[in-house]
Amino acid sequence: MYRTHNLGELNKSNIGEEVELAGWIQKTRNLGGMVFIDLRDEFGITQIIINDEELQKQAKELSTESCIHISGKVVERSNKNLKIPTGEIEVVARKIEVLGKCKSVLPFEINTDQDVREDLRLEYRFLDLRNDKLHKTILLRSKILKTIRDKMDELGFSEIQTPILANSSPEGARDYLVPSRLNPGEFYALPQAPQQFKQLLMVSGFNKYYQIAPCFRDEDPRADRAPGEFYQLDFEMSFATQEDVFKVIEEVMTYTYRKFTDWKVDEGPFIKIPYKEAMEKYGIDKPDLRNPLIIQDVSTVFSDTDFNAFKGKIIKMIRVPEGGSQGRKFFDSMTEFAVQECGAKGLAWSKLEEGAFTGGIAKFITEDMKQNLISKFNVAEKDAVFFVADEKLEHAQKIAGLVRIELGKRLDLIEKNVYRFCFIVDFPMYELSEDENGNEKIDFSHNPFSMPQGGLDALNTQNPLDILAYQYDLVCNGYEMASGAVRNHNPEIMVKAFEIAGYSEEDVKTRFGALYNAFQYGTPPHAGAAPGIDRMVMLIADSQNIREVIAFPKNKRARDLLMGAPSKVSEEQLKDVHIKCVLE
Repeated sequence: MYRTHNLGELNKSNIGEEVELAGWIQKTRNLGGMVFIDLRDEFGITQIIINDEELQKQAKELSTESCIHISGKVVERSNKNLKIPTGEIEVVARKIEVLGKCKSVLPFEINTDQDVREDLRLEYRFLDLRNDKLHKTILLRSKILKTIRDKMDELGFSEIQTPILANSSPEGARDYLVPSRLNPGEFYALPQAPQQFKQLLMVSGFNKYYQIAPCFRDEDPRADRAPGEFYQLDFEMSFATQEDVFKVIEEVMTYTYRKFTDWKVDEGPFIKIPYKEAMEKYGIDKPDLRNPLIIQDVSTVFSDTDFNAFKGKIIKMIRVPEGGSQGRKFFDSMTEFAVQECGAKGLAWSKLEEGAFTGGIAKFITEDMKQNLISKFNVAEKDAVFFVADEKLEHAQKIAGLVRIELGKRLDLIEKNVYRFCFIVDFPMYELSEDENGNEKIDFSHNPFSMPQGGLDALNTQNPLDILAYQYDLVCNGYEMASGAVRNHNPEIMVKAFEIAGYSEEDVKTRFGALYNAFQYGTPPHAGAAPGIDRMVMLIADSQNIREVIAFPKNKRARDLLMGAPSKVSEEQLKDVHIKCVLE
């Protein structure tokens, strides 16, 4: 037996007991006549005291992070440490056994405030994971997953696994392709999402499906997006409307967040914000509602302006209550941010002081304009106002959205210790994109398998760019947490929807043959969504980096520094799968 107790559970009630303990040496202290070892496992720390001379010699040769087993007796500690659960006792060792030696020089110190380069931490991730905070985060992830599964079971969902080796599908990112040895020249694709499979499960008569699904997308990494692979709570429901899906998300999210945090969590039903309104008020389709600042369109106010930067432009304004107290340096730094970080041509500003606009573009704000801004847009005494002007609506919205976020951060306006949820609804079904020749084309803006609002009639009669879809995102504190949709279950509508995006019926039959065929056999209406597990854990753990909530993440260049992936393979392996590498 290596241990009778975990290292965080011994207390005064165990005094006098003989115990077996095992763990890692966090610290050794040599006080001449006595040697102390802080022994650690994932449950806590216990102080070991060594009086015996032979054991002291053995202990002095052990390096930090060596794994050892000790036998000894629990005694009351003279210098108690009430900051830890085991701080009233210590264990007098009578035997030490080395289970695993550690090198005397570590690549970095464990459980210290030492600033360590991230790539080095990832290269030695097995050591990094011994860090108490990171270790607890991974254990938290495990508990969150169990809670989610328990809640989904309670709500009547059945957990069903779908294939990892699948077919290529237009989910909005590049596929990871897997060559087939048995079928020369053909490839599997790792699923970007289990989209088609979960819809087929609905056709198959399953009522409610879910899984904690691995998804694979060849995308560039970001702080809030893991490169290559991520996990989502994928679920689908037969005979369900958009509101049915919202109720499930609201229940799962509020239950899970409340269980693992003492922060305030929004009650369901969550606020619903149409996509168009979100872009107008927040300049982004994943607004952080903890930020009180709102974007307003003041183009009409400046329709007759003499200010060249505003003439003929779309003008967005952000009013900062009592922001006029900021000095000139602040306004200049915000202008610098807008130009350098947001791609703006400039950032106009002014402030209302003693009934008059001062500073910035004050001289271009006429009396009529001032009264308009005060009466219609609620600009008040001591407020600061920032203006973004651009010929294109989407550019003005985007820049104003980034400026709003930055103002919220710099002025410390973000509400603390709260999770603010909302649904973004009524996404456009289509958007303009560019083909390989740089020509504009109509493409799906979100999920291609979504039901258009208005059905076939809308597809046949409306401008495609005016058609809305039953698509929705869940947003929390400025992060997209889930995407979902009411699915298009009608083959006639499916063919027409893809036709508008440039796919023929034959393309649909070829690329989505399973769905197209299945939809001929009595398909129920169905809807679903897929909250992101990694981001959920990141927010609950109050982490700023998604790699901190994944046991073995890849770095910013999508490389696994621990295992050395991706890596070159032998010519024989390539030959097996009928592949030749052509390197430029």
